[in-house]
Amino acid sequence: MKMLQIGQLAKRSGVSGDTLRFYEKVGLLQPAARSESGYRLYDEDAVSRVHFIIKGKRIGLTLEEIQELLEIRVEATQHSCAEVKGITQKKLDELDEKIAELTEIRAALKKLNDACCGHVDDDASHCSILEALASE
Repeated sequence: MKMLQIGQLAKRSGVSGDTLRFYEKVGLLQPAARSESGYRLYDEDAVSRVHFIIKGKRIGLTLEEIQELLEIRVEATQHSCAEVKGITQKKLDELDEKIAELTEIRAALKKLNDACCGHVDDDASHCSILEALASE
């Protein structure tokens, strides 16, 4: 089995060596073997594992959620598809909640912005935005 040095793994997976060392430190990536000269060595499975982590991050999963999914993936026969779906469903619910909050914030900000005349020649002492933010 061909082993990869950290630079080779970084190049193949599109992340930096520092990122790989961080993933190893937090337990997402198996601790690397060491060559006689002390270089970290990774097997081919590390490439797919790093791609899994990157894809998980890209869809908004936390490192903890990714770790949980990686553990399920390793012990797949001891877990159900429903467990995996539960993790992504929880993330979807959190995202929907954030979207609702951001929608409310946007509406309030738009209302404030629309109420302001925005004239360049007017000083800000009577700005409706400032007044609305200062009011109780």
